[in-house]
Amino acid sequence: MAASTLTEVARLAGVSPATASRVLNGSARTPGPDIAERVRKAAESLGYIPNAQAQGLAKSSSGLIGLIVHDIADPYFSAIARGVQAAAREQHKMLLLATTGGTPEEERAAVSAFAARRTDSIVIAGSRSTRVQDQEGNAGLAAELDRYCRNGGRVGVVGHPIVGASEPEGYHVVRVPNGDLAADLARNLARSHSGDFVIIGGPEGLLTSDDRVRGFQRGLEEAGLPQAEVLRAGFNRSGGYEAGLELAGRISSGRAAGSGARRLCIFAVNDVMAIGAAAAVRSNGLRIPRDASIAGFDDIETLRDFRPALSTVWLPLEEMGRLAVPSQAGGTGENRQSDGGSSVPVTGKVMLRRSTEAVTEAAA
Repeated sequence: MAASTLTEVARLAGVSPATASRVLNGSARTPGPDIAERVRKAAESLGYIPNAQAQGLAKSSSGLIGLIVHDIADPYFSAIARGVQAAAREQHKMLLLATTGGTPEEERAAVSAFAARRTDSIVIAGSRSTRVQDQEGNAGLAAELDRYCRNGGRVGVVGHPIVGASEPEGYHVVRVPNGDLAADLARNLARSHSGDFVIIGGPEGLLTSDDRVRGFQRGLEEAGLPQAEVLRAGFNRSGGYEAGLELAGRISSGRAAGSGARRLCIFAVNDVMAIGAAAAVRSNGLRIPRDASIAGFDDIETLRDFRPALSTVWLPLEEMGRLAVPSQAGGTGENRQSDGGSSVPVTGKVMLRRSTEAVTEAAA
């Protein structure tokens, strides 16, 4: 059976289609109460379902917020999504979700789709990239977002500003001091670890990963220690696992050769990489923290069930998602930035747990 139309509702109510539309689509120009009641009763009797896009045009608001993340299965992004959902609920809006492979080209396609559906605002979470292979995608994403903002849309970004974005109005960024927090973690670990340090970082050019690598190196330097070796891997659990296999092989080989190599402290630039690295170390018959220490970054909810408890840097992930959603009024009282848009600062704290305990304490 075909869906009833607005014209049929208008005919049954004895009004024009324009009048029926003003009643059912929420226009500020509404007819008298008796006419409005006739239209609503006619719509109910016919089972008419209002057109959401028509309602958005009538109200100058679609009641939709678009969220773009790299991978909703990643606990980091799912926690941010909960915060965005909470803010959307407070604004009486619905959330649309798009997951991408983390490339700016896929993000551009998602922005285009959200703009076509007239979303009131768009939130983007995920590391920005300055890699050569992403230059064209960055340009396309920036142009799409600039066009969206010029047409009245508002954008919230978690992490770093959009690479190449030039439209100052409509943007705000939830900034995380990744470098400072990673430096703080390194200084704390240096107090109890007397062996070597190694960093498992994402591909060079991912800004979040690069900030954390640089910050950790700075923290080691401030503690009077040499720079750590950096292994580059995928910015996910699989990347951590592959790097962990290499490090586990080194540890096992050193023991077999009786070289007396110093115990490693492994810093993975996010928790899912740390979990992958830990799994690889265990697959080689090694134990944490007896044979190697491991630390991560983000303090994702999954860690509640991880053993031994993982040392990491806690971030207010849900709050970051909530803060990324532009307010209905458009202004959020953030600090204006020289690179366009405005900034909402957040911070975190180092959480030292059993995975980086000193060997003597672990044995006890």
